[in-house]
Amino acid sequence: MLETKDILETITMIQDENLDIRTVTMGISLLDCIDSDIDKACEKVYNKIITKAQRLVHECEAIEKMYGIPIINKRISVTPIAMLVGACEERNPVKFALALEKAAQTVGVNFIGGYSALVQKGFTEGDRILIESIPEALAKTEHICSSVNIGSTKAGINLDAVKMMGETVKKAAELTKDKNCIGAAKLVVFCNAPEDNPFMAGAFHGVGEADCVINVGVSGPGVVRAALAKSKNLNITEVAELIKRTAFKITRMGQLVAKEASTRLGVPFGIVDLSLAPTPAVGDSVAYILEEMGLECCGCAGTTAALALLNDAVKKGGVMASSKVGGLSGAFIPVTEDAGMIHAAQCGSLTIEKLEAMTAVCSVGLDMINIPGDTTPEVISAIIADEAAIGMINSKTTAVRVIPAIDKKEGDSLSFGGLLGEGPVMRINKGSPAKFINRGGQIPAPLQSLKN
Repeated sequence: MLETKDILETITMIQDENLDIRTVTMGISLLDCIDSDIDKACEKVYNKIITKAQRLVHECEAIEKMYGIPIINKRISVTPIAMLVGACEERNPVKFALALEKAAQTVGVNFIGGYSALVQKGFTEGDRILIESIPEALAKTEHICSSVNIGSTKAGINLDAVKMMGETVKKAAELTKDKNCIGAAKLVVFCNAPEDNPFMAGAFHGVGEADCVINVGVSGPGVVRAALAKSKNLNITEVAELIKRTAFKITRMGQLVAKEASTRLGVPFGIVDLSLAPTPAVGDSVAYILEEMGLECCGCAGTTAALALLNDAVKKGGVMASSKVGGLSGAFIPVTEDAGMIHAAQCGSLTIEKLEAMTAVCSVGLDMINIPGDTTPEVISAIIADEAAIGMINSKTTAVRVIPAIDKKEGDSLSFGGLLGEGPVMRINKGSPAKFINRGGQIPAPLQSLKN
């Protein structure tokens, strides 16, 4: 039974500590929309999405009013579009992007994810064509997000795809230069991509998923930071226990919203993603949690250890609170979306090398990092390869979402607005990895992939 203090505590979390449901994401399979005629396939895609998701925003808004819980984003993820492109006689995948954009506008969601390809072990013709079209698709749409999985622990790393994605990221930024290079901010490159991730830009609806599901992503860095601030003089074991208890409370709210949305929409409940997703709002920051543990500034010595503790405690606390946990589940460290990360990068405490070390223990990877506009595609590819290697060897999801800030240099600032925030253009090592990247081929899977 809920006690008065529990209700008051939740109200405080929502009003003063930025607690919210970051996203309710409806996953929709488009496998039954495959058609050799691309125009018919696009029509099927549009019709299925608006049929399944026509009440998504309305019901989420009703849940917000019912429980007083903010649901920041209402989103859709779909089957990787490369799978549909391969069946079409006309190879113009941007038509699918425009159909998805029209559907997003019709149902009123914030984003649709799934303009994606899975090429960890090689390409189909549909994969190649879709990847080549990504910059144009992102430039011509506002609500479409794209992702490409270029590696996995089981398959190794497709270095040909890594090279292709360095070029794609750079072109996506160039084609949206007049919109602060937003195209690159809606594109993420994965190793070990999960099929049930509700967060953008990496969400897609995996082929192993049901026809339609509801996935929920929670938030709450501000709540964890506030809990630590109120509890002084704890040893590190007690800090971990406090974070676990707090993560449990946050996740229970996510489970409540997920089940309510599932019931209202008549769609199966998929998963709750436990990830602490920060925002540019002051206080709603993963970096501030780490500093509350005792670091002078995020990025200093000890940051990786503190983040490892946080990530582990969040998972341990959250997994007991939900019947189905999935997605990424942990702590995100996007630079431009986290007020504490922004400050740490601006003052020089946080570097891209330290961020790479932190990705070995966080939820995803190098996320929302502005880099100089003259960065070569080969350097971007090498950043992707480094991050994919961490994921492959450690059997975890890693990702890269970097934004080449066209015509800007180290120390300048690039702003996207909203949840994507703003941040400084960070220094990177510009030593050329071109010969390595241009070798092509497949980086072999590690020994730990042989688990059968």
